[in-house]
Amino acid sequence: MLATLLVVAVTICPQLVQAQNLINCRVRSCYDRLVDDYLAALVAHDPSRIAFAPDARFVENIKATKIGDGLWKTASALPTTFKIYVPDPVSGQIGFMGVMQEDGKPILLGLRLQVFEGHVIEAEHVIARDLSAQSLANLEVARPIFAKVVPEGMRMPRYEIKGIAYSYYDALDFNDGELAPMARDCDRHENGRESSGSRTPPAAGAPQPNYSAMDCTRQFTTGMMAYIDNIDNIRVLAVDPFTGLAFGLSHFHHSMKNHVFPIRGVPGVTTREVKNPPFDLPAAHIFKISGGRIHQIEAMGFLAPYNSPSGW
Repeated sequence: MLATLLVVAVTICPQLVQAQNLINCRVRSCYDRLVDDYLAALVAHDPSRIAFAPDARFVENIKATKIGDGLWKTASALPTTFKIYVPDPVSGQIGFMGVMQEDGKPILLGLRLQVFEGHVIEAEHVIARDLSAQSLANLEVARPIFAKVVPEGMRMPRYEIKGIAYSYYDALDFNDGELAPMARDCDRHENGRESSGSRTPPAAGAPQPNYSAMDCTRQFTTGMMAYIDNIDNIRVLAVDPFTGLAFGLSHFHHSMKNHVFPIRGVPGVTTREVKNPPFDLPAAHIFKISGGRIHQIEAMGFLAPYNSPSGW
């Protein structure tokens, strides 16, 4: 009789099985599977498929949101070929970035899930919408290096990977590429667009200099991003030494009190003009770190009103 009741309970409450699996599992694959289950639940518009804690918190695009609202109502198709997982059983978290569909249109999703005692206690979405055709062309398949396994004898400790990821934000904030150990082959994509290390020739008549063709260190040091006033809510929360990946979240603020900024180290160029109105950019980044250096960066974010609260 007891066995029958347990079978019935499992059939009615699949989240009980999920919770028990997460309690018993301390390996990376469990967290990858949790993301897959979560995304399937999103597309099915059914949060009951996920073992949420009773007091679980959900933030979508920096707004505290009720579980079941937001993308839970609008997701329409799962990610297919563009998927990057950053599982971290040590912290009980996973970061993810993937292209899926919302109301039949492609979006880039940054996702973080935190697990405690078998239940999801925090879920966070960063969604980039209205992606250009050029961006989508770079978001068809994730760059292979993100899935490449670091040989066992060359894997870095979690704390070193995490520290290097944090240093990236200092390099950006203080306009000094030397503050972060970025490799010469460092490429950065933002919402799919090649924003540094680009090998794509600029379009005819494109503004010069071509900052996107510079490596990360040189680009940051020119001061071309001095329109960023400050970066806060920086959180590097998931680290995977197996692949050398780190997943970070942050909030960029741009008051745009000035529109002309000095440029350093670019022959014939002394200033850069940025005409944007004030804005914020909540963002997610995945860093590929090996040999003590940042080699690849997949970044995404969305525009928000200036000085928006974080949602947490």
